[in-house]
Amino acid sequence: MINYFLGKTVATKEIHSTISKNKKFANEITNCLQKYITCDWGQISQEDKEMNNNAVKTDDGRIFAAYDTSEGKVYIITEHDRSATTILFAYEY
Repeated sequence: MINYFLGKTVATKEIHSTISKNKKFANEITNCLQKYITCDWGQISQEDKEMNNNAVKTDDGRIFAAYDTSEGKVYIITEHDRSATTILFAYEY
C-alpha cells in the first residue's frame, strides 16, 4: 500500500541503460521501489528516516532513500511537492 503520492516516476539515462542490460539489476530496482512505497528507506541515517516519516505524515517535504544494488548504490527521491520521484545512481546526485 502506498502511503504517499509519488508523482511522475522517472529514472536517469544511466539507470535505464543498466536496467536494459542487466535483468538482475532491473529486479533489484523493482524491489527498491517496493520497499520505498512501503516506507522502508534503506541505508540512511535514523534522523533521515524520521524526516521521511514526518514528510509522509504531513504530506510535505522531500523524501529520500538509498539502497545497495549489484550495480552500486541507488537513490530514490520524491520532490517536496510530490510532482516527481526520481531513481538515480548515487554518483549521479
